[in-house]
Amino acid sequence: METSELHPSDSGGLDEPAWSGAEEAPPGKRRWILPFVFLLLGLGVLALLVKSRPQVEREVAPVVPPLVRTVTVEPKRLALTVESQGTVQPSTEASLVVEVPGKVVWVSPSFAAGGFFRAGEPLVRLDRRDFELAVVRAQAEVSRSNVRLSQIEAEAALAKAEWQELGEGRVASPLVLRLPQVEEAKAVVQAAEASLQVAKLNLERTTIRSPYAGRVRIKQADLGQYLAPGQPVGGIYGVDYAEVRLPVPNAQLAYLELPLAYRDEGGSEPGPVVELSTVFAGRTHHWQGRIVRTEGEIDPQSRLVNLVARVDDPYGRGQDELRPPLAVGLFVEAEIQGMTLNDVTTLPRSALLSTALPNSANNEYRVLVLDREDRLRFRSVEVLRRSGSEVLVSGGLSRGERVCISTLEAPVDGMVVRTLAEPAEEAAS
Repeated sequence: METSELHPSDSGGLDEPAWSGAEEAPPGKRRWILPFVFLLLGLGVLALLVKSRPQVEREVAPVVPPLVRTVTVEPKRLALTVESQGTVQPSTEASLVVEVPGKVVWVSPSFAAGGFFRAGEPLVRLDRRDFELAVVRAQAEVSRSNVRLSQIEAEAALAKAEWQELGEGRVASPLVLRLPQVEEAKAVVQAAEASLQVAKLNLERTTIRSPYAGRVRIKQADLGQYLAPGQPVGGIYGVDYAEVRLPVPNAQLAYLELPLAYRDEGGSEPGPVVELSTVFAGRTHHWQGRIVRTEGEIDPQSRLVNLVARVDDPYGRGQDELRPPLAVGLFVEAEIQGMTLNDVTTLPRSALLSTALPNSANNEYRVLVLDREDRLRFRSVEVLRRSGSEVLVSGGLSRGERVCISTLEAPVDGMVVRTLAEPAEEAAS
């Protein structure tokens, strides 16, 4: 039996190498071996890098003390003030009314809303002819009663003479001497004279005048109008001085030196000076007044006390020709001068740590004071007044000490800080 041989020409011209399992792995196994090879190489490189890394030296970060602002304590003499506001009101106000009936026959040019008039100046005149006739009738009645009195007195004198001749020393009765008739005639004369005075008074009342210098607020009568007794003619108010009611909290009264009025006592001492100011026509204007009294009641709702300030000659021009008059109804800001205190320190409100200390007076607070080593120390101080952005300290601090005015989250006694000094005025603002 013969063995056949395979030649290249028999395979269609393709030369394929013969595969031997001992020399080369199949493709399936080769895909699983390559990842393990790369992993081993990466681990080797990582180990090499770890061994060759430089040694890191550990350093403790320095603690930087916080930066705080401070003010230096400088006690000084300070004049306290209390602020308020109010509306200008007339000191004296009245309504002119008619006392006798009549028709208006004349009106003064000053009798108009806003017009000024002097004390006793005629403002309105009524028809006075009826009252002039009444005066004439009253004068005639006085003359008749005087004649009647003269006749009765003559008859009484004659009766007395006759009794002395015929009475034979007896006491004459008043009727014989006509004494009751004389008294009656005298009473008639007095009644006639009273009627004459009433007629003259009614005649005078036909001219309506003001008892004081003032200004017309409202006009309610005009020429040709018939007015009955009691009918209003107009409203007026005085201009000698004006008043402003200034509400002040009860706690603020402690800073004012107010004159207190008691029963059965004379006039009180003059009160503190008040500076009034307002903006009118784009400019700020000032007036000076004085507290003259305190109203007798405290507002039960707001618990405010009303002080009354008086300004003399509110409608005078004054030294400033551009200043308007202090007219009724003008809204003004007031600054009342209070007492003067010594050794008072002004601090910004941020210097206070918190509210009042427990189990202490309401005016005792705490602040942070810096010692010579720039360490914070808690200090109790006595706060006299808190107003706006500043507080007034009357005790607990010494001249030259530094007070922290920065807000710290958790201040600790003895904590070191860095300082940045500021003037007290700039710190408060």
